[in-house]
Amino acid sequence: MRTYDYKKLLKEELKNPEFRKEYDALAEEFELAKEVISLRLKAGLTQKELAEKAHTSQPAIARLESGHYTTVSMSFLNRIGKALGAMPEIHFRKLKAA
Repeated sequence: MRTYDYKKLLKEELKNPEFRKEYDALAEEFELAKEVISLRLKAGLTQKELAEKAHTSQPAIARLESGHYTTVSMSFLNRIGKALGAMPEIHFRKLKAA
């Protein structure tokens, strides 16, 4: 079985302009997930423990942390933030010209 060094493989793939464009397009989508995971781990919580503190289910936390959520409410983000001792911050950013 062949193994790969993820960082090395990613570095190589990012040299491909098409791959880079798709990778960059997804980066923002996963930013929220990375922040929640980081805060949860720093708090020493499991997904289940965070779910209990936020009055939601473990699968809801898993979906949020996967980055594959289609809708997420401010109410939900506020409950997650409160459980993690943080506050969600939403803002708009000007789009780059095509």
